[in-house]
Amino acid sequence: MLPIDELSSIVLEEAIGIHKEFGPGLFETVYESVLAGRLWRRGLKVERQVQAKAVFDGETYDPAFKIDLLVDGRLVIEIKAIERLGQTHMKQLLTYLRLLKQPVGLLLNFSGATMKDGIRRVVNDYHSK
Repeated sequence: MLPIDELSSIVLEEAIGIHKEFGPGLFETVYESVLAGRLWRRGLKVERQVQAKAVFDGETYDPAFKIDLLVDGRLVIEIKAIERLGQTHMKQLLTYLRLLKQPVGLLLNFSGATMKDGIRRVVNDYHSK
């Protein structure tokens, strides 16, 4: 099993390559599909549109939300194709991480002129080793 930081690097490398090839302007589902395929070809376990539950006040709500990509069962990827990322998007991903008890997620916005401007790493009580 790859360390989470190495796994994140692979995802970012592929996302940047996809953005260079396609550029901005496509729907989120296109970027999600292509990224999932590229990661799968690199030998990673990739799940798309993973339904997740939430537990609140002793009640389970299933499904409560969907994760765009779950890589290696532990890296949560939220894909956007919007003009600009906001705090709401960061909070959305952080909430996913908390509910899933996962340490790290990537928020990827493919609509910028460069992919570099559309990358946000969100952590939930993560400490690298």
